[in-house]
Amino acid sequence: IVELDWDQHVEVSGLRITCTEARHFSGRGLQRNITLWSSWVLAGPTHRVFFGGDSGYTPRFADLGEKYGPFDLTLLPVGAYDARWPDVHMNPEEAVRTHLDLGGVDRRDALLVPVHWGTFDLAFHGWSEPIARLLPAAQESEVPTTVPKPGQRIDASRPVTVEPWWLSSS
Repeated sequence: IVELDWDQHVEVSGLRITCTEARHFSGRGLQRNITLWSSWVLAGPTHRVFFGGDSGYTPRFADLGEKYGPFDLTLLPVGAYDARWPDVHMNPEEAVRTHLDLGGVDRRDALLVPVHWGTFDLAFHGWSEPIARLLPAAQESEVPTTVPKPGQRIDASRPVTVEPWWLSSS
C-alpha cells in the first residue's frame, strides 16, 4: 500500500501512477472532509489514462489536462448525480465537458468510457438515464465514446462500436 497526496506519484513496473484532484465530500462519521478524494493519472511510455474516480465537475480538471495530458483514454463518472448535490457527482454532460477539459478537444481520437453508473440506486434518475444523456452529448461534441458491458474488455486503440446492451437491462 502506498499512500499519496494530490500530485504525488509512484512508479510501478514502468507505469507512473499519479494521485490527482477530485471533488467530493469525505467522511461517513461525525467528522467530515478530513481526507481527500482522488482521481488518477496512469502514464506509461506511450499512453496516458485519466480515471476520474468518484467526483463532481470542477474546472480544475483543465489544469490536470495541461499538467498531465494529453490522454488517450478517460474513464469518467456519469451516474448518481442530482441537482441537490452538484459538487459530489458529475452528470453525463459534465463528463463530456471534463473529457474536453482534460485535453480531449485537441485529441478527437481520445476515448471516453463512462463509469460510476448502473450499480445501485444512489440518486433519483433512471438506471440507464446516464447513458441516454451521455451518448447524445458526446456525439454533439464529437467525443468518441464506448459503453462496455460490465466486465467487458475494450481496446482503446481500435474503433469501438457502441451496442445498446443497457436497453434490455433497464
